[in-house]
Amino acid sequence: MTGFIFVGLGGAIGAMLRYAISLVPYKHTFPLPTLIINIIGALLIGYIAGLAIKKDMPQSMILFLKTGLCGGFTTFSTFSLEAYELLKAGNYVQTVLYIFLSVIGCVIGVMSGIAISKT
Repeated sequence: MTGFIFVGLGGAIGAMLRYAISLVPYKHTFPLPTLIINIIGALLIGYIAGLAIKKDMPQSMILFLKTGLCGGFTTFSTFSLEAYELLKAGNYVQTVLYIFLSVIGCVIGVMSGIAISKT
């Protein structure tokens, strides 16, 4: 039961951070804020994963940070909706660019986070 509390607390903080970033004024069709959020989240989860192994992090802290904080912060469902909306609007180049940058950026973010945790 305590695992649910750690995930919930982390998720609440992650969601509030995501919301705070969404308040930054941005008036373009390309969904840059979501892309940035997801890449930061990927970097963070990679760092946490690497650190968890290196520092023998308690399971409660892993649940709080990885599942809760990162899960509440990142926005895969928003990414999916925005990709669909770009496609529906006929912005084919932006759609492909957004999907490509999101996937590659997030994989690089995880790799970078793990590498940073090893220093």
